[in-house]
Amino acid sequence: MIDEHAIKAVFIGALNLKPDESCLIVADTIKEPIGRAFYEHALTITPDAKLIVIDPTGEHASEPPEEVAEEMLKYDVELLITEHSLTHTKARREATGKGARIATMPSITEDIANRCLDIDYDDLRERSNKLYDLLNAAAEVRVTTELGTDITFHIGKSHFFGKDGGSFDKPGAYGNLPEGEVSFAPSKCEGIYVVDASFPGMGLLDKPIAFHVENGTVYEIAGIRSDEIKRRLDDVGPNAYKVAELGIGLNPKAKVIGNILEDEKVIGTVHIAVGNNLSYGGDNDVPLHLDGVIRDPNIYVDGRIIMEQGKFLQL
Repeated sequence: MIDEHAIKAVFIGALNLKPDESCLIVADTIKEPIGRAFYEHALTITPDAKLIVIDPTGEHASEPPEEVAEEMLKYDVELLITEHSLTHTKARREATGKGARIATMPSITEDIANRCLDIDYDDLRERSNKLYDLLNAAAEVRVTTELGTDITFHIGKSHFFGKDGGSFDKPGAYGNLPEGEVSFAPSKCEGIYVVDASFPGMGLLDKPIAFHVENGTVYEIAGIRSDEIKRRLDDVGPNAYKVAELGIGLNPKAKVIGNILEDEKVIGTVHIAVGNNLSYGGDNDVPLHLDGVIRDPNIYVDGRIIMEQGKFLQL
């Protein structure tokens, strides 16, 4: 059962749903019980609430049915509670483009909801904006780890994700819940990143997986389950290998459990994704977005270290 405090934190602390607004909940058949809990609470705030249940999509960033995408254009506030992420979809982009405030909860569980949703959103907003301001003024970010990660990202003109962290109270605002990251799509990147915490569809990793990057594209994947990842990318095509995101976790209650939704928000981790980057103002339109989570990084912003082995030196 979803704790009432967690549900209220979403509608009050994050989305600020008002009695005169409309609210749409989209859930798939896997997450329907969680979606229904949020729908029932939405009805206590506004009479104009609706629940739509869909079949699971095939992969993260795959589109929902066309009729659902059309329905998403009609509401003020939306929760997308599905097994696979709808964050990086055309349907979400068009809905927020019309002013909808949207929170996505891909792969959420009752445990994650009860542990990570009821947080101090004012504090998260402050910390997120400090990190956002730091990155937004920078030219490059370098990430290293003891396991061999050494990759440099050039920021360019990326749209940043995570400003006002967790506060989706303005028209067109959107993000994941649980919230707690600042991220961007690099204009280019070079190096190697070693994913040692978790990866979508694989859960917690027993052994690390290394991704070799040249000119913003992964050209080699090495590790015990690398063939599995290559198959998923090859099913989409060569553009699935493009690096789409660097994100830094900020949620004070999140911990690494093998679920990307929570893992990528953990303080002391970074995540690097391949695939779709349209949500960041990029042009890589593929139906896939896969984040790999990395523990205990060192983060350098324009040569100045801001995190050492997973510990923030500021913020």
